[in-house]
Amino acid sequence: MESPLYLEPMQTRDEPPTPYERKLAGLIHAIFSEGHETLPALVGALNERGSTAPDGSEWTEETFRAEMRRLGE
Repeated sequence: MESPLYLEPMQTRDEPPTPYERKLAGLIHAIFSEGHETLPALVGALNERGSTAPDGSEWTEETFRAEMRRLGE
């Protein structure tokens, strides 16, 4: 008998994540694992690690939100 999923997946993708998406996801995971739980802390930690927003600038709360929105489409 197959057990039901605890959580139903809500996001489906036609393609696997890009190298950029995998790298960003790994950074975000590592930052959360270190206990940074607020958006300002997350953005600061991304910048400290040398990660840049898609336009090559430092991350801001606004650029991070916009990128998460874009990636979620």
